[in-house]
Amino acid sequence: MQISRFLSQKFRFYTFVCIVLLLFVHGYNLRETYLTPFSTVKESLTFTAFFEYLISNGLLRFRIPLLFMISGYIYALQDSKPYFERVRKRATTLLIPFLLWSAFGLLLTFLLQRSAYTYQFVQAAQLDQLGDNRVYEQVGIGGVIFRWLLAPISFQLWFIIALFIYNMLYPGIKWMIVRYPWIWIGFTAFLWLSYFNFMYVGGQGLFFFSVGVYIQKANFNIERKPRWMSTYICFLVYVSSSVIKTFMAFELDPEAMSTFISLHVLHSITILSGILAIWYGADVVVKWCLQQPWFLWLSGFSFFIYGFHAPMISFMSRWLFSILDGFQYYRLATYFLTPLLVVLICIGVGLGLRKILPSFYRLLTGGRGF
Repeated sequence: MQISRFLSQKFRFYTFVCIVLLLFVHGYNLRETYLTPFSTVKESLTFTAFFEYLISNGLLRFRIPLLFMISGYIYALQDSKPYFERVRKRATTLLIPFLLWSAFGLLLTFLLQRSAYTYQFVQAAQLDQLGDNRVYEQVGIGGVIFRWLLAPISFQLWFIIALFIYNMLYPGIKWMIVRYPWIWIGFTAFLWLSYFNFMYVGGQGLFFFSVGVYIQKANFNIERKPRWMSTYICFLVYVSSSVIKTFMAFELDPEAMSTFISLHVLHSITILSGILAIWYGADVVVKWCLQQPWFLWLSGFSFFIYGFHAPMISFMSRWLFSILDGFQYYRLATYFLTPLLVVLICIGVGLGLRKILPSFYRLLTGGRGF
């Protein structure tokens, strides 16, 4: 089955936009190092703190679910290809980049640990997923290898490993969707809403990947807005649920189970309404961007930006923090400047590598961006 040119370009548009927006999600400078759907804010309610939480843990949280849906849809289009051929290709486009980018994150962190000046920013970021932020000499070779493979300092890489696992599980997912679609969708929805996570496999990713597969197998027309759907209402629910959740994150008891449930429910509503609102409500913007040569050129760096931006963005955020300290709006300025600087660095480095070392660039990106 072939998809229309516009739908293919729309997938490309949202892939690039979601990855660029990822930098604003990862560029926050709240006291919480990792934000979960139910994270509360352990600092005073200020405009800056409210704004950063609203954007990073509210309005922009539709991105990863949307990317999983797009991935599921596209993967389901390729059923004519043999299973092992597809898995082997995904190993090249996902596993090898994972290993390389994870190693790069460790190397960057190791180099920044060499200097007392840069080490302070590594320590301030507190990015180690195991909670052990000692220099790597003290962690030991075993600890470094464990972080390389299972707990990367480049924390964004969980997505491509999760995607590879879902690709391997695809025959079973497809079988369930073709024969028992609502049972499977209901089951994965339960895993998502119950916040199921085991290593790289999470309920959210499995649910939205499965939804993407289901939409393709059901031949659902995703280019045309359903008659029953109101884009205005979706936008209203999307924004209002994000705002309410943000206020609650500052006010509720972080230890109470009711806080976990309330924030998680609002988070889920924000994601679902956000996907519908953004997908069906921005076609004018999509069409305009896809007519611009500069946008098409920039979108070729999507995967490189994804792999290169973290942990650099967290370290740079702390560095800018120290430079702008004393400026009245230094936190907000840091929040906006950091992603913009990182995007420019990513594109500059990516462009250089693509010209000077095209074979290595191809390995880093899984062949994307040529």
